Amino acid sequence: MFCALLMRPSPRPCHGWRSLCLRLWGARIGAGCRIYPGAIIWAPWNLECAENACVASGAELHNPAPIRLGARTVVSQGAFICTASHDYTKASFPLVARAITVGADAWIGARAIVLPGCEIGEGSVIGAGSVVTRATPAWSVCAGNPCRVVRERYTRS
Repeated sequence: MFCALLMRPSPRPCHGWRSLCLRLWGARIGAGCRIYPGAIIWAPWNLECAENACVASGAELHNPAPIRLGARTVVSQGAFICTASHDYTKASFPLVARAITVGADAWIGARAIVLPGCEIGEGSVIGAGSVVTRATPAWSVCAGNPCRVVRERYTRS
């Protein structure tokens, strides 16, 4: 509801407005962050974005537990970052929530899914449509279901 009322109607370039709205609801948003109008953020008070992080339209951050996005992190369209599940081994099916951390300079590809408790290493690239079920190493390219390392990532200076 929060996103529908204050963020989605805002014009695409109004990143400052959306950052302000999220801050008013308790999010910690760094300078230069770009949160696009179609992004869905369930619990802004459990969101922390370092400077210049980007969350695309259509990305969904389901965050009963904290989500921390590092500096210059990109979460692409349709990505689903989910910090909660249910304990199916108990009759009451209780909610289980675990934080997710995405390191600086990482990229979560379109329609990728990141499950509770995962840590995406600094500089990692998660391929489109991948399902991340465990931590990924820094500076790696990971893809698949379940997501696995397919190569190392090198950057040019």
